[in-house]
Amino acid sequence: MEQKGDQLDRETFSCSICLDLLKDPVAIPCGHSYCMNCIKGFWDEEDQRKIYSCPQCRQTFTPRPVLVKNTMLAALVEQLKKTGLQAAPADHCYAGPEDVVCDVCTGRKLKALKSCLTCSASYCEKHLQPHYDAAPLKKHKLVDPSEKLQENICSRHDEVMKMFCRTDQQSICYLCTMDEHKGHDTVSAAAERTERQRELEVSRQQIQQRIQDREKDVKLLQQEVEAVSHSADKAVEDSEKIFTELIRLIQRRSSDVKQQIRSQQETEVSRVKELQEKLEQEITELKRKDAELKRLSHTEDHTQFLLNYPSLSQLSEPTDSSSINIRPLRYFEDVTAAVSELRDQLQDILRVKWTNISLTVTEVDVLLSEPEPKTRAEFLKYSREITLDPNTANTRLLLSEGNRKAELTRQQQSYSSHPDRFTDYDQVLSRESLTERCYWEVEWRGGGVEVAVAYKNISRAGDSDECVFGLNVKSWSLRCDTNSYTFWFNYVSTPVSGPGSSRVGVYLDHSAGILSFYSVSETMTLLHRVQTTFTQPLYAGLLMDIYSLFSDVLYTE
Repeated sequence: MEQKGDQLDRETFSCSICLDLLKDPVAIPCGHSYCMNCIKGFWDEEDQRKIYSCPQCRQTFTPRPVLVKNTMLAALVEQLKKTGLQAAPADHCYAGPEDVVCDVCTGRKLKALKSCLTCSASYCEKHLQPHYDAAPLKKHKLVDPSEKLQENICSRHDEVMKMFCRTDQQSICYLCTMDEHKGHDTVSAAAERTERQRELEVSRQQIQQRIQDREKDVKLLQQEVEAVSHSADKAVEDSEKIFTELIRLIQRRSSDVKQQIRSQQETEVSRVKELQEKLEQEITELKRKDAELKRLSHTEDHTQFLLNYPSLSQLSEPTDSSSINIRPLRYFEDVTAAVSELRDQLQDILRVKWTNISLTVTEVDVLLSEPEPKTRAEFLKYSREITLDPNTANTRLLLSEGNRKAELTRQQQSYSSHPDRFTDYDQVLSRESLTERCYWEVEWRGGGVEVAVAYKNISRAGDSDECVFGLNVKSWSLRCDTNSYTFWFNYVSTPVSGPGSSRVGVYLDHSAGILSFYSVSETMTLLHRVQTTFTQPLYAGLLMDIYSLFSDVLYTE
């Protein structure tokens, strides 16, 4: 009876997590008590959900309760220890729902300390002791507690499976080697384990290497997130400043127009009022003169009439009113029309530029680009039909076949005047702007040609280097001769080796900053690759060699 009381005390003052006597006991809001470190560890695992529960009653708490040592319960546990109650020994550690139970215990089973592969049974510390004391049992194979011991028993022969059949790739017992696995490639389970262990270590090394690689990738992506966020914040800040400057500029211009209108209003009103005052004074004088003449006309004294008439009949010089021009009331309406015209022009500009701005924003692509194509079939998935822009073509270039073919001729073409035209160099740009992943090919004949891409704001007029593909920072060009290639950028030439071909492929990944030139025949051979940052949409370009008269270039998909 006394032993049962001791067992009850142990259960009463034991932590349900570690199954040991309470250490630094704390009581949580539902009333259950645990060791301070045990409940902390349990709740640490629930931190991600931000909902904390009691391991026994599963009541939940939010936020995480503050733990305070229960001094009264701690003192009581210490007092019980002094009176002889100690932590529950191993043979009193009862098995929980997730524990492996002792196969020998009766009644309430204790947790197994070891499992025996030879006996196919699990034992608590008390029932395991014979395996340490009895000589025959010492040879048995003890392992950590396992619930799958029955899987080690051959269902056919009821023997422990200590062999492995490599032919059938399954565990077997020694009787199986003389039965259905006779003549098979069999080894001991230990030998197979050694072999598989080596493979396991190789797999672990591969996994660990992949973990390291992925951790590097995660770090790079985190840096990318920070870079994107920083760039976005700066773009927002800069955009707000620019738009604020535009608003202030428009407000200043609005104020200037208002001030000019008011100033002109004041000037014109002053001039009108000045003339108005003169005319009113003249009217007053004329009325006075008219009244005197009227009185004179009623004078009966002829002599007086004749004496006064000469002075009264003389009129002062009239005020010049020739500047008064009666016309429809339209004074400042033309100003309104001019401002309206400005508004319409600004709206048109904003509409066009806003489209470009929106496209530029949506083209931001943080994730890594797809791998660059390898075969011509893969490149053609990104094919882009290119048409040449007649407004950019030099007058020595003849465009045909729907502006997909260019030919250098001696005869000047009758193109209309246009600010986009190359005036001195035999060059032409495409109509299409290139801002995505795209691919096109150029087929050429004759002395040579330069296959290029350029920004729209490349210079057009004159014979300066700023107009020539490859001789400035606004264009990239590959010169193709019969047996050689040369890449040009910013007046720097780079010799390029590769098989001669009359067809050159151009691959562009604008967002990734990749520009590649390929020699196209039966295979694709990379000639030159550029890795940079493109800040504007690109346009495909051609420069015809002056020595290659009647050569032609055809853009194809």
